[in-house]
Amino acid sequence: MTSIVFEEIPDKVTLAVDISNCRGRCEGCHSPFLRDDVGEELSPSVADFLIADNFGVNCFLFLGEGNDIAALLSLAAYIRSAYPGLSLALYSGRTEVEDSIYEAFDYVKVGPYIPARGPLNVRTTNQRLYFVSHDVGGSSDAGGKDYRLEDITSRFWHHGIDPNV
Repeated sequence: MTSIVFEEIPDKVTLAVDISNCRGRCEGCHSPFLRDDVGEELSPSVADFLIADNFGVNCFLFLGEGNDIAALLSLAAYIRSAYPGLSLALYSGRTEVEDSIYEAFDYVKVGPYIPARGPLNVRTTNQRLYFVSHDVGGSSDAGGKDYRLEDITSRFWHHGIDPNV
């Protein structure tokens, strides 16, 4: 399933694409059907169609990782090379992801949904959304990595209002 969203990635018109075979088992999951192998395989040709059919998007968001990280990274690399102006984002339910994930995406959300902690738009959330800067070239201030993470989670906390209060 796909949708155009405006609040998942700050300042982006985002094409959000559900990825099945989710490995997470988050309590209160909004899409438990994605734990199964459902839908059409997301291939380069399907991605081309989705992007062409959704003129004006400037971000492609994978809602989940599936169970084949190599295939995910390959598809992300394809989209990056075919659509260089398009940002790439990934929502992972894992607490930590591999460097290869950060290297492939411009935005990465980590952390399982925990109902008692709330979603990304409440200050008590355990989830984090990172903007990944790729222009650091393995600098020492990036810990010798080819990327630097900026936690932008607070951008979801609109004027200090907690929607769960």
